[in-house]
Amino acid sequence: MENHPYIFPLLVSVVVSLGFVSCTLCVAAEFKKSKVKDLSVDGKQLCSLPESAAFRLGLAALACSSVAQIVGNLLLCGKWMSMERECSCGKTKKPKTAIFFLVLSWMSFGVAAILIGVATSMSRRQAPGEGWLDGDCYIVKDGVYFASALLFIITFALTIASAIFTRRTKLTTSIPN
Repeated sequence: MENHPYIFPLLVSVVVSLGFVSCTLCVAAEFKKSKVKDLSVDGKQLCSLPESAAFRLGLAALACSSVAQIVGNLLLCGKWMSMERECSCGKTKKPKTAIFFLVLSWMSFGVAAILIGVATSMSRRQAPGEGWLDGDCYIVKDGVYFASALLFIITFALTIASAIFTRRTKLTTSIPN
């Protein structure tokens, strides 16, 4: 990766851009989710909900965040592999701070993905008597999509921090004494 000095900033900007789009889509989904007034109940106490725009927005946010997380991790793996290639010692020392941030990033991403995945699946059309779970209709609580957006921001900040720590370690170890 050192042969191409613009690859690192380009990949970081891709991660930041996709993260920003993902968070924006989460916020938009919060405003477009189903409301209690959309819920309809027939005479047999069967409820139904129409599909809301939050379904498509949530899917798009999940896709963008997944791609950003994968690109961010490829950025780190590429950095670690190039460090191993340049060092003839066979095994290089990976920065513990970068690995710590990477693990936290994946934990945050996992929680956010589950949160937005469940909220998005609840935003699908819920037919009378079918509902989302056991024939009951469910509406996403206020703030769920906002919480997902916040977790995605934390995820991408940790991923970028991990990449920066990896790059800083690479630069400090390559300076001759």
